[in-house]
Amino acid sequence: MDVDCQPEESVTSSFEEDCVVLGSVKDMSLEAEAVVKDVLFAVDEMHVSQSLNSASDVAYINVETREGNRYCLELTEAGLRVVGYAFNQVDEDLNTQYHETVYSLLDKLSPGYREAFGNALLQRLERLKQNGQ
Repeated sequence: MDVDCQPEESVTSSFEEDCVVLGSVKDMSLEAEAVVKDVLFAVDEMHVSQSLNSASDVAYINVETREGNRYCLELTEAGLRVVGYAFNQVDEDLNTQYHETVYSLLDKLSPGYREAFGNALLQRLERLKQNGQ
């Protein structure tokens, strides 16, 4: 298996490190697991949907924000987008914007995510500062 991480990507995360390519198509189920692993600390609940059919080119992620809002997210090569406002719900008539990263999507949906992410960043900077002195 090859790891598909473009050199021009400046942010390194487990999401990008776990990109797995099958032929020329990324395995979205594995990508979805990496997305969940990367941001689970900043939401109340997040998991890859087991009841919606995933394929090599699409996966669905259920997320509950810190505000208690539930979403069903679709993950494809185009990015992530909200496809439903409940777990395991896909509204075919919903036409929402794609986001390149889970970070930008959650930043838009959840002030609580933004706060948790900022706090985690500050804690990491504090640890780096303590280790450097």
